[in-house]
Amino acid sequence: MIGRPAELMGRLIKKKFNLKHKEPCFLNEPPIKVINCSNLFPFNPSVMDKSNGYEAIAPIYIKGRGQAVDGIGTSAVRKWAAMLAPKSVVLDLGCGTGMPVSKLLMDEGMIIYGVDASPSMVRAFKQNFPAAPVACEAVEDSLFFSRQFDAIISWGLLFLLAAEVQEMAIAKAAKALSPGGKLLFTSPRQVIHWKDAMTGQESVSLGEKRYKELMTASGLSLIGEFEDEGENHYYHACLVDQLIG
Repeated sequence: MIGRPAELMGRLIKKKFNLKHKEPCFLNEPPIKVINCSNLFPFNPSVMDKSNGYEAIAPIYIKGRGQAVDGIGTSAVRKWAAMLAPKSVVLDLGCGTGMPVSKLLMDEGMIIYGVDASPSMVRAFKQNFPAAPVACEAVEDSLFFSRQFDAIISWGLLFLLAAEVQEMAIAKAAKALSPGGKLLFTSPRQVIHWKDAMTGQESVSLGEKRYKELMTASGLSLIGEFEDEGENHYYHACLVDQLIG
């Protein structure tokens, strides 16, 4: 689900709220088979959709942003990747098809693991990157491969989740980071609700103050905040090494 068409969402938010901002072969890695979620889909409205509507519109998404190798957000992610050590192991939460974020990180020499709740997105990811470990799981259910990561990125996902799931996701991400590990996610600075541009489902930003509280409570130290050319707002944090101080 990563790499949502946030620029369109931003235009809708600005129009309604007059906001400037919107809401973005592995070495020594054992092969991991994609988890089969076919029993959950095709989408049945009587069953809770853990993909937040993106499985239902997956064919449309995959033909658009799902094939993009460049565009809004990629320059920001590339700069973030430059701060990571070579061959860092990175978890892409809401990886979607892997385009453009996972591919960009792989091109920068990172080892990528992906998690996405949409079976169609996961199948596309596996086709794009057959050697990359990927799991078809919702963030709130995922085991995050039962391992630690040097960095975790979540571009365009967090605000699609309910408030309590966002809180859980930040805490889980912190626990899945190695000491000193980096977390990068996008969500508007404002406390705001809006309808997702593609699915029509509700999106929610908890706002800068609450995100900072959640990061601090999870042992994360905010490194900085910035925006990309599409006015997506980024939070960049680091897991505090408990051995220091």
